[in-house]
Amino acid sequence: MRRYGKHTDEDDVRVRASRRGSKPRTSRRPTHADAAEGFVTTVDRGRVTCLVEDRVVVAMKARELGRKGVVVGDRVALVGDLTGRRDTLARIVRVEERASVLRRTADDTDPHERVVVANAEQLAIVTALADPEPRPRLIDRCMVAAFDAGLEPLLILTKADLAPAEPLLATYAPLGVRHVVTSAETFGTEAGREAVARVHALLAGRVTVFVGHSGVGKTTLVNALVPGRERATGAVNAVTGRGRHTTVSALALPLPGGEGWVVDTPGVRSFGLHHIEPSRVIHAFPDLEPGTADCPRACSHDEPDCALDAWVEAGHAEPARLYSLRRLLATRERREGD
Repeated sequence: MRRYGKHTDEDDVRVRASRRGSKPRTSRRPTHADAAEGFVTTVDRGRVTCLVEDRVVVAMKARELGRKGVVVGDRVALVGDLTGRRDTLARIVRVEERASVLRRTADDTDPHERVVVANAEQLAIVTALADPEPRPRLIDRCMVAAFDAGLEPLLILTKADLAPAEPLLATYAPLGVRHVVTSAETFGTEAGREAVARVHALLAGRVTVFVGHSGVGKTTLVNALVPGRERATGAVNAVTGRGRHTTVSALALPLPGGEGWVVDTPGVRSFGLHHIEPSRVIHAFPDLEPGTADCPRACSHDEPDCALDAWVEAGHAEPARLYSLRRLLATRERREGD
């Protein structure tokens, strides 16, 4: 026979086998109207742990979600086996719209942002007053990320038995940021219990994500806030940051009495802000922001005509805050290391 302009035989013919009984593809997707609501408490290597009513259910992301990620704090819809029994697996078929998203990058040169947690309302920045020494630049960066995500910052200072809190608090006093001073060494004492109670009161009824440098006592504080849900703790070298870190993945824990959620996160060495436009960094410094009204157009806030110098000289803000802003802007623009 003659086909396609040449003589052919059976060796030239390639025919795709018929797939009888297969259904034609369609872009229509099921609505899963009967899906159960769940709250994501942790994600580990593709397995998502959710709280569904009073049951802990392990699930995986359904194929129809595509590249859409699922993170701690997400409100999701699940189908399948929702019993929570061992070796059962449900499917997440929908991720509800997020009220807030806290993001970070590995550093300021990394364009790939990572979602730390969804739907949080508050960011608790935990820092030690000594061993390791406070890192004000890291605190500033966390505050920038909090303001950008619409989260209210909360400053928690630990290890007050090793160094006074007043010098660091004075630096942030113009911001009006709420703060609590604690000491991990005294959690078993009356004073320690009172400090934990003060922290608890600031967390009640809200989803709060805890961030902090390794070794600051963050997870120890979380364990005190949520008794009976202790996570592994280990020694970390205060100078090098090496050692067994206390937390290896984000985990949402319910406060006693169902009064809110605490999200414990791995210790961070840096908090990259590549995803945040430099023009938005000033929003994290409400004590300085009004002073930009007299700045020239497109002011970098680090040039001779910047009005912030006069603003600070007039006593409206601390010089250290302007220094922090300018160093942060320089870091964000990749001119200076943090």
